[in-house]
Amino acid sequence: MPKNEVICDCEVIHEDIVEKVKKNMPDESELYDLSDFFKVLGDSTRAKILWALDESEMCVCDLAVLLNMTKSAISHQLRLLKQANLVKYRREGKVVYYSLSDDHIKSIFETGLEHIREK
Repeated sequence: MPKNEVICDCEVIHEDIVEKVKKNMPDESELYDLSDFFKVLGDSTRAKILWALDESEMCVCDLAVLLNMTKSAISHQLRLLKQANLVKYRREGKVVYYSLSDDHIKSIFETGLEHIREK
């Protein structure tokens, strides 16, 4: 066992705490959906797209140039982000502009960045 590893060596079950947490625990389907949500975020290309859209609404062509990728590859990633309700779009003539779907996504993304920058 590594020197810095901390383990609980007690045999006591804190039933009041266990019951309180169990009572408030989300149901299995919500936790499954939450896991899927984080899986979608767990791709560096999608993280780059989300970062760009956190800065500004952008079209596929702009994102492709910014990230040095094909429009097809960007469109594929945007489709996944749209299916996960992380991005939305609006059409202006022939141009489709993408943005983060709401302030929750902006907050989650920015909080995540803040956390990893604490190192």
